[in-house]
Amino acid sequence: MSNATAIVKAGLTKRYARERRFRLFGLVSIVISLSFLAALLITIFAQGLPALRQTYIQLPVNLDPALLAVNASDSPELLQKAKYAKAIEAALIERFPGVTDRKQKMALIRGLLSKSADNELKSQVLANPKLIGSQQNFWFLANDDIDTYIKGNIDRSLPEADRRIKDFQLAWLDDLEAKGQIEKRFNTVFFTSGDSREPEQAGVLGALMGSFYTMFVTLALSFPLAVAAAIYLEEFAPKNNPLVDFIEVNINNLAAVPSIVFGLLGLAVFIQFFGVPRSTPLVGGLVLSLQTLPIIIIAARAALKAVPPSIRQAAYGMGASRMQTVFHHTLPLAMPGILTGTILGMAHALGETAPLLMVGMVAFIMSVPEGITDPATILPVQIYLWSDSPERAFVEKTSAAIIVLLFFLILMNLLAVLLRKKFERRW
Repeated sequence: MSNATAIVKAGLTKRYARERRFRLFGLVSIVISLSFLAALLITIFAQGLPALRQTYIQLPVNLDPALLAVNASDSPELLQKAKYAKAIEAALIERFPGVTDRKQKMALIRGLLSKSADNELKSQVLANPKLIGSQQNFWFLANDDIDTYIKGNIDRSLPEADRRIKDFQLAWLDDLEAKGQIEKRFNTVFFTSGDSREPEQAGVLGALMGSFYTMFVTLALSFPLAVAAAIYLEEFAPKNNPLVDFIEVNINNLAAVPSIVFGLLGLAVFIQFFGVPRSTPLVGGLVLSLQTLPIIIIAARAALKAVPPSIRQAAYGMGASRMQTVFHHTLPLAMPGILTGTILGMAHALGETAPLLMVGMVAFIMSVPEGITDPATILPVQIYLWSDSPERAFVEKTSAAIIVLLFFLILMNLLAVLLRKKFERRW
C-alpha cells in the first residue's frame, strides 16, 4: 500500500469517527432534551391532576323556618335573604357537641367548610323550597386546608406547630371519615366558576372565556388584514420598489420584536390615546393582533409563492384579469398554507402573557366575561396569578390550568397539522 493510500485511509477513518461522534452527541442531546421535557410534564401532571378532585363533607342541616327566618311559601326574593349561614353554623355545633372552647368553635365554623357553603345551601333550597322545615343531609365543599390534607399533602406526623391542620381538627376529620361523611368528587367547580381568593372555589371558566373573546378579536382583526397585505405584497406590489422593500423588511423585523414592546404600544396607543377600556378582551385582542399580523403575513406570502406560476399563466391565457386570477385560482390553492400559518400564529398568541400584563389583564376578575368589553383575564395570566399566590392549594390549581392550556395548544397545533395533511398539494 502506498503512502498516499495510507494517508487517505487514515483521513477517512478519522472523518468517519468524527461523524459517529457527532451523531452520538446529537442523539445524547435529543435524549437529554426529551428527558427534561418528560420530567416537566410528569411534574405538571402529578401536581395538576389532584386538582380535578375536590373534597366534600356531608352535614345534616336542620332547615328550621325560625332559624332561617323564612317559610317555604315565601317568594324567591325572601328565600334569597334567608339566614343560611346560621343554619350551617347550628348544624356544625350539633354535629360536634363536644366543641366548647372558643378558639376551636371558631375553627369549626370557619375552617371546616368552604366559605361558599351558605351559597351551596341557598341554591339547593331555592331549587326546592319544600326542603324548608325538614332536616336533610347536604354535601358541602371542604375548606382548602382540609382538601389539601385529605389529598395527602399535609403530613399529620409533623408537630402541630409545623402544619396548618391542628390536632383537634384531625380528630374531627377522623370522625367524619369513619362515618363516611367525607368523599372526593370530580371538581366541577374548577370548570364552572371564575377566579376566587379561596382556592377551593377558584376555577378557569373566566380565564377560558376571556381567552376565547381575546382570540376572537385577534383572529377577526389579524386574519383579513394579514391576508390582504400578503396578497398585495406578493401579487400586486411593484418589484424593486424602495417603499415596498422598506415595508417587507419591517414586517420581517416585527416578527422578531419582543412581545412586551407590543404591550407598551397597546398601552400608549389603544388605552391612553384611543381610550379603549383596560383589562378587556378588546384591548387584549388589539395588542395580540399587532403581534400576530407579521407571523400570518409571512406564512401567507410563503403559501402564495408556493403556487406554481403555471396556474397564473393558465388563468391569464383564458382571459382572466389579475384580480380574478388571484381570488379565483391563486388564493384558494394557497388557503391551506395560510390557514396553517394562522392557526400556529393564534396558538403563539394564546400562550402570550407579557403584552397583556401591560394593558391591565392581570387584574383579579371573579366574574365570567360575557363580551369583549367586560373585564377579563386569559389562561396564561391566570396561571401567573395563581403561581404567585402563597396558598398551598393554588399549586395544584396552577398545574391544572397549565394542563388545560397545554391541551388547547396541542389541539390547535394538531389542527394545523391535519389541515396541512388534508389540503396539501404536491406540484
